[in-house]
Amino acid sequence: MPLLVNLHHLSKKNLQLAGELTEAELGLAGADELIHWPEPLQYELEVQSLDNAVLAQGTLWVNLRCDCARCLKAFDFPLELSGWAAHLPLEGEDAVPIQDDCVDLTPLIREDILLKLPQHPLCETECPGLPAMQAEEGATRGASQSLDISAAWAELNKLKPKN
Repeated sequence: MPLLVNLHHLSKKNLQLAGELTEAELGLAGADELIHWPEPLQYELEVQSLDNAVLAQGTLWVNLRCDCARCLKAFDFPLELSGWAAHLPLEGEDAVPIQDDCVDLTPLIREDILLKLPQHPLCETECPGLPAMQAEEGATRGASQSLDISAAWAELNKLKPKN
């Protein structure tokens, strides 16, 4: 269920919202095969009405389970957006859609979570990768690939026009 804010309730007083959004509700299911959502995103927000706008601010957090992109070891990745804020204009070119006197905060939360997800999750910044035996096999494969690449460049160099 999306995170909706009723504008009529907001006109009377600021709203305090707390709850959770699942990976599916955020539209992030299957976004990255190395990142898993064992639990929903938690939020604590204060939403207030401004002149022709809505301001939402608070904290978003979730503990993700990631697979290291180098060694494939699983590790926990706590993701927190403290001081998260969103300004939702209600009029003008940038106005957010209003449906049944409600605005949806879910797309804004989704965008900011996507920006904070690790692009290349690593269990440690200096992760050496796969164990030594597999790394040696990879080095042997890498050497043969570099020979093939060199041979390919040599063939391409033959195609260069001679001055």
